[in-house]
Amino acid sequence: MKVTIPSQVTDFLIIGSGIAGLRAAIELAPHGEVCILCKDEPSESNTEYAQGGIAVALSDEDEVRLHYQDTMAAGDGLCNPEAVKILVEEGPHYIIELIDWGTEFDREGTKLDFTREGAHSKNRILHAHGDSTGKEIIRALLKKAKSYPSIHFYPQCYTKELMVEDDRCLGVIYLNENEKSFHSLYASATLLATGGAGRVYSQTTNPPFATGDGMAIAFRGGTTMMDMEFVQFHPTSLFLPHSPRFLLSESLRGEGAYLKNIHGKRFMEKYHPLAELAPRDVVSRAIISETKKTNASWVYLDLTHLKPSFVRSRFPKIFNTCFTYNLDLAKDMIPVNPAAHYMMGGVKTDLWGRTTLSGLYAAGEIACTGVHGANRLASNSLLEGLVYGARSGKDMASDRNPRPSAPPGYLLEEEQGSLKRKDFERIRQEINNMMWDKVGIMRDKVGLEEAIEYLKKYRHLSQYHPLDRYEMETINIYLVGLLIAVSALRREESRGAHYRKDFPQPDDKKWKLHSTIHKGSVEF
Repeated sequence: MKVTIPSQVTDFLIIGSGIAGLRAAIELAPHGEVCILCKDEPSESNTEYAQGGIAVALSDEDEVRLHYQDTMAAGDGLCNPEAVKILVEEGPHYIIELIDWGTEFDREGTKLDFTREGAHSKNRILHAHGDSTGKEIIRALLKKAKSYPSIHFYPQCYTKELMVEDDRCLGVIYLNENEKSFHSLYASATLLATGGAGRVYSQTTNPPFATGDGMAIAFRGGTTMMDMEFVQFHPTSLFLPHSPRFLLSESLRGEGAYLKNIHGKRFMEKYHPLAELAPRDVVSRAIISETKKTNASWVYLDLTHLKPSFVRSRFPKIFNTCFTYNLDLAKDMIPVNPAAHYMMGGVKTDLWGRTTLSGLYAAGEIACTGVHGANRLASNSLLEGLVYGARSGKDMASDRNPRPSAPPGYLLEEEQGSLKRKDFERIRQEINNMMWDKVGIMRDKVGLEEAIEYLKKYRHLSQYHPLDRYEMETINIYLVGLLIAVSALRREESRGAHYRKDFPQPDDKKWKLHSTIHKGSVEF
């Protein structure tokens, strides 16, 4: 049954209020009305949970050239060189701009304090309040955005789907959770800045709202997806029964933390010359190998050799969180294990955020410019959101499509299916566990084929018309999981974060290329 829902019109529409969405909004503010749909509150985003820092070549000992080289090396042959060049060359300008807007990065005296993380050749990581970098950046960007009367925030508004006509995105359908009503919102240009999809997996550092919504609605709307097989697993999340997989930042190892097995012995030197500072995919696989060798479920992160006062002051948020679980970061070895953390793949875009669907842009973790290649360099994600959020905003402002005219009301399919909340809870848990077991850190053909066949049991969900946020999120988790699994099965090699036990080596002749997937290219 179709029902008529209210329609609205704006100049520019942004889905998501993380670093990419806010920076784009600020760029657009002088050019017209900007509406930002927020899944939760405006301050709630993946950015807010970013602990470690933001990478930028601004210190006296660093060079843009070196940041470029480190990013390219981490990407394992798949970085888009032009995208990386833009990132590292434009990054310093936007960081200085952030500081001018009131972002308070940590300093040593009057100088910015730079630290180092895995696979960086220089100290180039800026941090704020020790380990609350993302939160501080969001504070400053929100304050700046709210100073513009043309920017309007819509909290608790969940985007259901794109409105597409003649291969152009006209806007979105969204659910206002406070009013429990659907609305259509038309815009001359729409930006997806919805973040990642860690909640596709049972073990993840991502917050509960990272359910891959933007990727799913973009795919259903007809965009091309790229490099979906490349999921980064963070090596160190807190591993305790019945507790969330709290992220233990890479900056802990950057400041000298050791990884030790359950017998108290360091092991990373056996796996990589950089030991604890090796690329994340190497460290994650090393931890999995070590747990298997020692018949354990975890390894330890050890900072007990560092000065306790330094540990407490440098990592206050992590220290306090561990302390709530009766663990003293300065005195105890902390049990850790890898968890899903970041999507290198996503909605295919050009260097200005344009997707393959006219009128639709994407920026931040949801987007795939190729800047991260097969493996993201630590702390490049916030910089990507900042730089490419601004670039998307610039291009949206120059998109000369007039402000659209909305029809009196949009017809929306509203037919409640037979599934209940408990059914969706079961489906989500089963998909999460299966993705972790079959499409996780170590993959092979048998496991991937089993995962795809299992997921296809739920293909009927694609025809379901959900009226509830939890239901819509679960359907998106199913779809994004399937995109990851299909892409992982196709890539018959190991590269960066994608590791195939049955194809353990990279194959440059066949696979030094980006994968793409779109509606019609695979059965869903």
